[in-house]
Amino acid sequence: MFKNKSWLIFLLVAIAQFMVVLDSSITNVALPAIKQSLHFNTDTLQWIVTAYSLTFGGFLLLGGRTADLFGRKKTLLFGMGAFTLVSFIIGISQSAFLLIVLRALQGLAAAFMSPAALSIVLTIFPEGTERNKALSLWTTVATGGAALGLLLGGFLTEFINWRWNFFINVPVGIVISLAIALILPAHEKEETTHKNLDLLGASLITGGIMTLVFTISEASIWGWTSIQTISLLILAIVFHVFFVIREKTYHHPLMSLDIFSSKNVVIANIMMALLAATLFGNFFITSLYLQTILHYSSFITGLSFLPFPLILGITSSRTPKLVAKYGFKPFLILGPMIVMTGLAFLTIMPVNGNYFSVLPSFVLIPLGMGLTFMPVVLTATTGIPAHKAGLASGLINTSQQMGGALGLAVLSSISTTATNNFAGNISSPSAIVEGYHMAFFTTLFFLLLVVLAATVVNSGKKKLLNNSQIRQPILSE
Repeated sequence: MFKNKSWLIFLLVAIAQFMVVLDSSITNVALPAIKQSLHFNTDTLQWIVTAYSLTFGGFLLLGGRTADLFGRKKTLLFGMGAFTLVSFIIGISQSAFLLIVLRALQGLAAAFMSPAALSIVLTIFPEGTERNKALSLWTTVATGGAALGLLLGGFLTEFINWRWNFFINVPVGIVISLAIALILPAHEKEETTHKNLDLLGASLITGGIMTLVFTISEASIWGWTSIQTISLLILAIVFHVFFVIREKTYHHPLMSLDIFSSKNVVIANIMMALLAATLFGNFFITSLYLQTILHYSSFITGLSFLPFPLILGITSSRTPKLVAKYGFKPFLILGPMIVMTGLAFLTIMPVNGNYFSVLPSFVLIPLGMGLTFMPVVLTATTGIPAHKAGLASGLINTSQQMGGALGLAVLSSISTTATNNFAGNISSPSAIVEGYHMAFFTTLFFLLLVVLAATVVNSGKKKLLNNSQIRQPILSE
């Protein structure tokens, strides 16, 4: 069945990656059921998604460094074991607060799994055609994981129970862990004289981001000029300042700051963060619209998103040839503009709508995103020295997760504020949809910034398939 052992190993680690991506999206359509079961407040519901994304993105660089220093196989198995155990505990949890804490721990485990899995792929395939094929399939797995998460989450929630969104990880995790332990050879550690992990640096940057996201999430309740909001915003800034100081002065930093000397790296990471904020917010809010306003079941809601992964997958598979011919810059402008057109339909979705109210956006948004994702990664990695390629790819993945978490907090807060300011009954469908509209107007602003940023990137026609520095992003949402 397999031409060689490398592709069998690829299958195993791809399934591990599939689990990580699946759990970033599988809860979206289960949110109303979880809210009712565990008595979540509307304001805290987004933390079921955000907690996972925060720790996942916040510790990705630490997870990758751990794999380098202590071995990729060991790191992957450690992450998978923790991920499987936490998934089971989430499934039996009876507390809203505990579920959020456990989702954060699940994201932390994923942060060790994902970079270890990808680095294994990069070591078992030599540079060239085989590696490019593997990386292309890796992106397909990531896209499919996000898609199946919505569909599978809807099915499990509707016909079994929302808890099986997490229980499903247990048998898969056990079987794949055993297979990896038996089949995957031990991988060499990095040749280095130290085993220093920058735990303080990782804690500072993650603490800063979590403080910022929490503050933005609660600002609509506290007030944007309240003492709590201002104090925590200052604390978030302090965390980030100390992180920069730490990375500049520590001998073995988590992230070498000279990576930001490249203009394209800076711009690409800003663009990815804004794109992720738009995508995470789109899934979250449209899922709520379909279930809360249109009263779709969990399964029908998941099924409604089916055009999204199909179009995204088809477009993404064809974009590399177009970029090789025309360069990446035109698509950094065209793609977001198509996404903006799709988002425009969501700013006018009616209270008494139907599936066709959102279908145009479910066609145009993935079309634009499919044209944009790979060029953004290419922007972040082209011209980067080989010894910094791993850092550049890890950084773009981190920007995706952090941007998604922060963007979701911003959009949820804006939506809640707009609903609360509605002239009438704030619990009415009209008030809720008004909040959704304001959130989507904000995503239009995000995409406008992406287009403006794209106009100043340095670009040229680059042969994607022959560029060994390219690392595909983890398309989690």
